[in-house]
Amino acid sequence: MSVPDISCKPTPLDFVFVIDSSRSIRPDDYEKVKTFIINLLQFLTVAPDATRVGLLQYGSEVQNEFSLKTYSTRAEVEQAVRNMEHLATGTMTGLAIQYTMETAFTEEEGARPKELLIPRIAMIVTDGRPQDTVEEVAAQARQSGIQIFAIGVGRVDMNTLKAIGSEPHSEHVHLVANFSQIQTLTSVFQSKLCSDMCEVVDHRCQHICVSSPASYRCKCRKGFILAEDGKSCKKSECGDGVMDLVFVIDGSKSLGPTNFELVKQFVNSIVDSLDISRTGTHVGLLQYSTKVRSEFTLGQFTSAQDVKQAVSRIQYMGRGSMTGSALRHMFEVSFSSKEGARSNIPRVSIVFTDGRSQDDVSEWASKAKNSGVTIYALGVGKAIEQELREIASEPDEKHLYYAEGFEKMGEITKKLKSSMCIAVKREKRDSLTKKNIKNLMFTWDRYRRYIK
Repeated sequence: MSVPDISCKPTPLDFVFVIDSSRSIRPDDYEKVKTFIINLLQFLTVAPDATRVGLLQYGSEVQNEFSLKTYSTRAEVEQAVRNMEHLATGTMTGLAIQYTMETAFTEEEGARPKELLIPRIAMIVTDGRPQDTVEEVAAQARQSGIQIFAIGVGRVDMNTLKAIGSEPHSEHVHLVANFSQIQTLTSVFQSKLCSDMCEVVDHRCQHICVSSPASYRCKCRKGFILAEDGKSCKKSECGDGVMDLVFVIDGSKSLGPTNFELVKQFVNSIVDSLDISRTGTHVGLLQYSTKVRSEFTLGQFTSAQDVKQAVSRIQYMGRGSMTGSALRHMFEVSFSSKEGARSNIPRVSIVFTDGRSQDDVSEWASKAKNSGVTIYALGVGKAIEQELREIASEPDEKHLYYAEGFEKMGEITKKLKSSMCIAVKREKRDSLTKKNIKNLMFTWDRYRRYIK
């Protein structure tokens, strides 16, 4: 099938093809899929600073053919597609989606940082019923920011395709009767890949509209965060204040699963007040019980959306309460360069607890504070005041917060946000003042030497 020669100015994308290579696909049909991919490539400007293309195929296992960083020209990608060999095994679609989410779209494999808002597109082509579950992993992939097109060929269940593809399904889910007809989708995707949705639709983005195939999303300028409606922007409560922030949250059995979910909501409400980005605030989180578990590190995520999704996935530990061990881990590990801590960036920790610790807290809290970490201690219910004082930085009235019950957490959350943001802004202002004084003294010193 010939591809029409049209004027196409596609949006830069990170685009991964996910190809079913199961035994149910005949060799000549497998070649038709390769032709379809090559035809679609004509609508993409393949280059490191334009669209990057990766491809994996799957059967009983996932085989990565090439990643987003492998090739820098369309010709190289086309040749790699032609060289693909049919796996002819099972149909583990869920496994392939998991690989796409956890590996193919990582920066290590060539995906660009999320704050650049380069659309992440996965096109899944399948001809049969998956041998594993797809609903949950596909939902996680979409929530992580991957826009999924699901293409079914032959006797594929439409409900399965809808469970995989993004919404609206009319734009992202396609079913054709056989592999000969898959070529009819070329013109459909030509329209999607060559249209600037921000110019076509009334997007109503307050600041910036970012186009992607058959969709768009809104972006805010630096110092602002996207509001709940996904279109308007609001000033970040901490403005452009930057910090490395580590949450240390109690996961002991005295808390209970219901209250633990409230603690996760508390964490996400703090995250909503921050400008989280590669150059902005970074967030890590520890959960502790009898043991300490790093849920995610400072260097792991660079967007509020990713942090909040990671928080939502945290599983309650529900055993003892070793707050001292958690403080030690925070001091020795969480604020290390290996975990993503940056030099000359304010280091802040919010420690949450609802009861007495089973080990000493003073030693490691003091070491952390003496090293420059500002600690906010948040206690609820049966938290011990003396322990909170030992944990918190001074003065207490700015760093120690207590609520009798979880229903009162909203009140102290507001106070904590305000105090933390004021402190970070002050530290940034003081840092700039010191830098300006240093530059002035350096200039004066050079001037004195010159006039001698």
